[in-house]
Amino acid sequence: MKLSRRRFLASSLLTAMYNPLIANEKKSTLPWWNWSGALSSRPVARFAPSSEDQLVDSLKQIVGPVRPVGAGHSFSPLVPTDGTLVVLDKLNGLISHDPKTQTALFAAGTRLGNAGPLLESVGQAMFNLPDIDRQTLAGAISTSTHGTGRDLGSLSSYVTELRLVTPNGEVLDLGPDQQPDLFNAARVSLGSLGIISRIGFQNRDSFNLRSSTWVEDTESVIESFNDRCNEFEHYEFMPLVHADYSLVIAHKETKEPVQPPLPEDDAGGIFGVLSKIPVIFRRPLINYLLGDTPRSETVEPSHLALTNVRNDRFNEMEYSLPVDAGPQCVREILKTVTDNRIDVLIPLEYRIIAKDNTWLGMFSDEPRVSISIHRMAGYDYKPYFDVIEPIFWKYDGRPHWGKVHSLGFAELSALYPRLKDFVAIQKTLDPNGQMLNQHLKKVLGIIPS
Repeated sequence: MKLSRRRFLASSLLTAMYNPLIANEKKSTLPWWNWSGALSSRPVARFAPSSEDQLVDSLKQIVGPVRPVGAGHSFSPLVPTDGTLVVLDKLNGLISHDPKTQTALFAAGTRLGNAGPLLESVGQAMFNLPDIDRQTLAGAISTSTHGTGRDLGSLSSYVTELRLVTPNGEVLDLGPDQQPDLFNAARVSLGSLGIISRIGFQNRDSFNLRSSTWVEDTESVIESFNDRCNEFEHYEFMPLVHADYSLVIAHKETKEPVQPPLPEDDAGGIFGVLSKIPVIFRRPLINYLLGDTPRSETVEPSHLALTNVRNDRFNEMEYSLPVDAGPQCVREILKTVTDNRIDVLIPLEYRIIAKDNTWLGMFSDEPRVSISIHRMAGYDYKPYFDVIEPIFWKYDGRPHWGKVHSLGFAELSALYPRLKDFVAIQKTLDPNGQMLNQHLKKVLGIIPS
């Protein structure tokens, strides 16, 4: 059976479908849903500006709470509001590019999946990308979204400039030499400082990647992780729960021509069958079915090789940990899932990310590994996540801002040294707390956590 990364992910996510509702009219009481369907709110109004001038004018006029929304891909409640929802979909596209410096300026509502082809058309590519391409650029940098690679940072780390419109309509152009403290705060801002309207990225020349996927004994993969990170520019693995194997995904730059993926066998039926089998019996069956999966090789442009379209929905928790703590943490999670007979099929995800200098980036002081757990949409993820989250805490884990976590300001300020400085800036730019919803008030310490 041929089992590529795309097929593996798609077939292991047997999920219900939810569609976020987006209205173009200003006044609306239609409910808003996030991508997974787990979060909702009923904003009193929605506004989708088609220009920066409209955005500025609207923020000057709006009374009450304001929250920006892009793709609705965050699993943490960053967006829900009973105030005004500002939809960024119409602020999209490539504004300009510089072939000499290999930089590009985008409208903030541009989706990652559209940015790749736009950059390719001008001979550029982003250094790294996450494995989902539906997010807006503003949403991705605001939550420290990342891909994988020992020497590759989060998307926020490649931001060269941005334009921020504050709650009172003031326009601030920020960069390393333009209010650098505010720039480093705004690159990962949780949408709490105002609304970002444009973002500049440092890119590189466009390139192809040879992508290899294979199944290997999980313990062997853990032991060889550091060596493999030296061998491959982009490297990650996905440990299967209730099994002894992991799916390994490795990318290496190549000058070879494109070799698109071959037609694949349908693995969806296998996971469908496994979901009906009692947890206690799954390990030998999964090992038997997937243990001899052949290696898959493709060559694609980087923006296609690194990202996937995820039509099936799920909820996710992710923590980043010191690199040396990752192996023991992932072992403990896998053992806990087995010992507690937790009925879950979606594999974990284990990646590595380079250090950056953003104030609230998960990787702001050192390179870290990230470990993700998932639960199919439509199922109650809380019992599973509640069992696993304390394991992350044990290993000095920092939660991903856009994914499920239960921490408040007291815990987060111990994990993020610049959080208190960030809060001071937030209060200066937004003295009335207009950009804050209940979740952000908890995270930033506006109310007791």
